[in-house]
Amino acid sequence: MDDAKLISRILARDEHALHEFYITYAPKLRRFIQTKIQNPNDGEDILQDTLYAFLDAIRDFQGNCQMNTFLQSICNHKIIDYYRKKKIRNVVFSQLPEVEGLVSPLLNPEEALDEVVLREELHKTLNKLLPQYKHVLYSRYILNMPVADIAKKLAVTLKSAESMLFRAKKAFVKTHEHI
Repeated sequence: MDDAKLISRILARDEHALHEFYITYAPKLRRFIQTKIQNPNDGEDILQDTLYAFLDAIRDFQGNCQMNTFLQSICNHKIIDYYRKKKIRNVVFSQLPEVEGLVSPLLNPEEALDEVVLREELHKTLNKLLPQYKHVLYSRYILNMPVADIAKKLAVTLKSAESMLFRAKKAFVKTHEHI
């Protein structure tokens, strides 16, 4: 069956067409994802995200390319998003002295992370945090302050500052996942 007919049937809410679509394209996408993502669970999440995104974008598909090409394009964007979030999560939980490591090229050898977009996402995420979390993260990772100095500045114990930094990092990751 050609792509146009399959899409028409999917848009008409034909469950058999949706099943046929899944049987035809999911294995191809899964193999493609496995070449880019090591963790099978993350790969499966990306596959599901790709399929849902395709269903959201199906009305925009005009047949200018093969459906497989369209799907792989969506999948590539999902993989880039995955690595972007992973990179930010790794940096926040690491002991890197500066945020500059965040704007380095993406780990994926085929794609480079756009520095402007990443900086915007970083600032957007920081601005959604509680002011005390934003302050602690800024002090630790941008100003490179030792936790002991942050504790003195906030007039709290070292243990309290460490706990606040831990909660701030956790909130950063959780907030960034929703952006």
